Amino acid sequence: MISYVVRRLLAAIPVIVLASIPVFLVIHMAEGDPVLMLLGVEAPTETIEAMRERLGLNLPLWRQYLRWAAGVVTGDFGRSVMSDFTVRELLVSRIPATLSLAVVAMMMAIAISFPLGIFTALQRGRWFDRFVSIVTSVAISIPHFWLGILLVLLFAVNLNWLPAGGYVSPAESPLRFAQLVFMPALTLSLYMAAILTRFVRTSMAEILTEDYIRTARSKGVPGRLIVTRHALRNALIPVVTALGVHFGRLLSGTIIVEVIFAWPGLGQLMLGAINNRDFPVVQATFLVFIVLVIVSNLVTDILYSVIDPRIRLHGAAK
Repeated sequence: MISYVVRRLLAAIPVIVLASIPVFLVIHMAEGDPVLMLLGVEAPTETIEAMRERLGLNLPLWRQYLRWAAGVVTGDFGRSVMSDFTVRELLVSRIPATLSLAVVAMMMAIAISFPLGIFTALQRGRWFDRFVSIVTSVAISIPHFWLGILLVLLFAVNLNWLPAGGYVSPAESPLRFAQLVFMPALTLSLYMAAILTRFVRTSMAEILTEDYIRTARSKGVPGRLIVTRHALRNALIPVVTALGVHFGRLLSGTIIVEVIFAWPGLGQLMLGAINNRDFPVVQATFLVFIVLVIVSNLVTDILYSVIDPRIRLHGAAK
């Protein structure tokens, strides 16, 4: 198991290196001179040259990349152009909020999708199965920003049950955190819950038609044990695949959701940095999002090997 995890970690390194190149080039793909966009065309020549030297833009492109990559490896992302903080300080202050939101949203999606998917597989072809199919189709088509606004109008404005936005660390006040995270997490989780419900339903429906399931039924094994002990484990691999793939979409959704609910995470930080042309912060937040997606795929691979050890053994045979 350990050797399998090490191999997957080593395989992720070149992916991160390749992904870092377009992230670095973000500052050069922007239209116009980034320094002039920061300081304005009326800025004195001395100020422009000093800013160009501070950002390292006076160096050849390959040296700029090596300098930036070396800083990233050591945790030095540079200093924010628009504030007195280093980029690392900004990231450290924002990452916990984004991760807590993403984790709660994923837990909500799993809590909704697994029972629905299993039950609709058992009720295949009946009215409840068709009803859930319609509901999931609607949920998939609803944009995050529209759903977020609707939830604010319903729970915060009309019913006055929940605050419209804000953030409190779960360590500081778990109850207040639960109140604040409910709407943004529900906004993020609805799409993933709909997708996972369909995956669980399809996978379970296929497994329940297998010969060994019919054999277990003929031997009098209770239906609950057939579902939980025999069918569910074998149905998990495509579901875990969907979790890994759509976690990246969930992370991208945090960018809009954090703005709607005043959630001080990476998404809000990145949008503010883009508006202010704070390129060091933009590069760093892009890179963190990419690394989080790569890590989620790595965790997915490890979960494969836990669910089905044959995957790990097959990889070792190669």
